[in-house]
Amino acid sequence: MKKIIVLPPQVYAKIAAGEVIERPFSVVKELVENSLDAGASDIKVELLEGGKSLIKVTDNGQGMSREDALLCFERHSTSKIFSEEDLSGISTLGFRGEALPSIAAVSQLILKTSEKGESTGTLIEKQGDKVIRVSEIAFPQGTSIEVRSLFFNLPARQKFLRSPRAEFSPIIRYLTWVCLAFPHTKFSLVHNQREVFNYPPVKSLKERIFQIYGRAILEKLLEVDCQQQEMSLYGYTSLPPSGRSDRSHQFFFVNKRPVKDKLLQAALNQSYRGFLEKDNFAEAFLFLSCPYSEVDVNVHPTKAEVRFKDSQLIFQLIQRGIKQAMLRQQGIKKIYPLSEETKQVTSIGEKLGFPQTSFKERQSESKQEVIFPLRTREESDYPHVLGQYLNTYIVAVDEEGIFIIDQHNAHERVLFEKYEEIDKDHKWPRRMALFPIVFDLSPSQLLNYEQNKELLEEVGYKVEEMGGKSFVLKEFPDIFKEEEAREAFLSSIDELEKVDLDKKKKKLLATLACKTAVKAGEVLTPDKMHYLVEQLFQTSNKSLCPHGRPIIVKIGRKEIEKGLKRR
Repeated sequence: MKKIIVLPPQVYAKIAAGEVIERPFSVVKELVENSLDAGASDIKVELLEGGKSLIKVTDNGQGMSREDALLCFERHSTSKIFSEEDLSGISTLGFRGEALPSIAAVSQLILKTSEKGESTGTLIEKQGDKVIRVSEIAFPQGTSIEVRSLFFNLPARQKFLRSPRAEFSPIIRYLTWVCLAFPHTKFSLVHNQREVFNYPPVKSLKERIFQIYGRAILEKLLEVDCQQQEMSLYGYTSLPPSGRSDRSHQFFFVNKRPVKDKLLQAALNQSYRGFLEKDNFAEAFLFLSCPYSEVDVNVHPTKAEVRFKDSQLIFQLIQRGIKQAMLRQQGIKKIYPLSEETKQVTSIGEKLGFPQTSFKERQSESKQEVIFPLRTREESDYPHVLGQYLNTYIVAVDEEGIFIIDQHNAHERVLFEKYEEIDKDHKWPRRMALFPIVFDLSPSQLLNYEQNKELLEEVGYKVEEMGGKSFVLKEFPDIFKEEEAREAFLSSIDELEKVDLDKKKKKLLATLACKTAVKAGEVLTPDKMHYLVEQLFQTSNKSLCPHGRPIIVKIGRKEIEKGLKRR
């Protein structure tokens, strides 16, 4: 009996579809890319239940004739490439001819389309691999594709789809990415019959960033504009010391194609080393243009990654472009690495419970020689503080050895456990804003806020809608100054995006602790250092901050004696 068989078409079609269509996001991506390749200037996306029940994409692109409409469901049918040589210079977003056949194989699909100058359009209705109906209809120029009941014929695959909100989140992020890449195109999104956004076409990337994120973000960005050989880099990145606690605002585009690329990300992050606080990342909206022959876009099944012929040249171009942008900005506002005189030094009096002192007073205090008698553990429950190293680490000792303590991570742990106690008693102190704190939310931030609204209210945030994407912060936790409240609230929303439900409260409290803890680079008085170390050694876990980073490096007495040949 033979062991090798040829699978029937209906089986291998579903297998192939599974490689291209993983979830509703995959369908939206493929259909929107087709609309852009068709030259559409107006694209509308409609969803029900995060795309699980309905995905509909309508555009005003070139449209198709009846002959082409029937042919587009054949596997590897495409209008993007015509020969093997075309693979070395792909200029379109799609090119494989797998999208529509794959989508149709695992859904109930209706296509409506019409070419320019045609008196009638074409309707094709499919259910899996079956054609249900083909007819003439009245339809304006363009294409509409309606996808219902994704994976209806693959129940095993369907049950692995996540909640509507979880499926909706990556769609929001992808559409934001595409809106940035094509500012001259109108995009709108409707979810569960509610309009999420409607962005008219604009003339520039700067205007599109304003549409999505509001004015505040533009004030914290540098314009990047650099050329090298046949390549160019354009866009915006963070103006130091502004940064974020995650990489969610790092957008890269290669010849207008949104991509996730570790090389580009590494070049960006390395360019900001020393200019941003530890564990902070630059925001970036960077567009790389290069000859199509210099980049391979056919290395990933969903076209999310690319490969460069000369990766070193790309790396250097990004670093050079950001460095030039910083140098240009120096004529407007001086930029220094954090290790220089412009390190952010903010008052921590309220945070540690001590009187506030001026920057000059703190500097003079830090230069005083500090000598303390060595106490044993019997006399004290915590090591003896000797002083501060690099305005970032507290050096302490006891009979067991030397302790190097990260002051930010230590204070995070102390505040986190205090905030846990406050939260257990449901007695968060609140402050009313003296003046309205107005801010804008991007579509993804709005989704995160709606998901976590009750949780945010529990810790003291009260927000009111102003219409559109604008909101006003009426109340906030009393642990913040008024000028800190807006940034803390937005950071809390972003931090909660990818956290499991049972871990959200812990993550939120950790974010509050991070935002209110002393920073690296802050000068501390001896009293404040003693207080912080004493509080740290009273916590339940003095080794790790709530984000899991180490707090203490200990150099044991035996290790010291061995290194100095005393053992």
